[in-house]
Amino acid sequence: MNPRRRLLWIIWAFVFLTGCIHNDEIVLTEEPSEDDPLMTATTIDVLFSDSGKIQAHLTSPLLKKYTGEDPCTEFPKGFHLIVFDSVLRPSTTITGNYGKNRDAARIMEARGNVVVRNLLKNKQLETERLIWDENKHLLYSDGKVKITEPAKILFGNGIQANESFTWYKIINPTGQMMVKKDSV
Repeated sequence: MNPRRRLLWIIWAFVFLTGCIHNDEIVLTEEPSEDDPLMTATTIDVLFSDSGKIQAHLTSPLLKKYTGEDPCTEFPKGFHLIVFDSVLRPSTTITGNYGKNRDAARIMEARGNVVVRNLLKNKQLETERLIWDENKHLLYSDGKVKITEPAKILFGNGIQANESFTWYKIINPTGQMMVKKDSV
């Protein structure tokens, strides 16, 4: 190829290729602060496992991960958690309109229409705020609670329960309750 033709090809390629580049200026108006999330994810679907066995399934429309002195994972648009038993049957579900997991402390807080269901025992807990202490394997709340079982509905102003919701203790029970004569 002669030098003149080569030069025309180079000019043509340069004009053509640079014409396709969109060169908007990116301006960072302020540095990210410690209050900004390190990571944000939408429509998450996560399986948790231990030694190859699935333990739980978590879904959420939005996840925000924070670092710093008290690292946490936040679910500002709600979450749905399914916990599986040893034979991979769904045993417990927990849902809420907001969730926050303090990673280092291993404490999860759920707020807003919190519902815990023990699917194996057909029990359900409803409250507005619930704390799950993963280290102690306990659920607790200091707010109003409603517990629904096949034969009864119980109300109270607080609860302590194991994380599978097979055992619980209502703090300050309220409402009417049936009591057998010989149990008083």
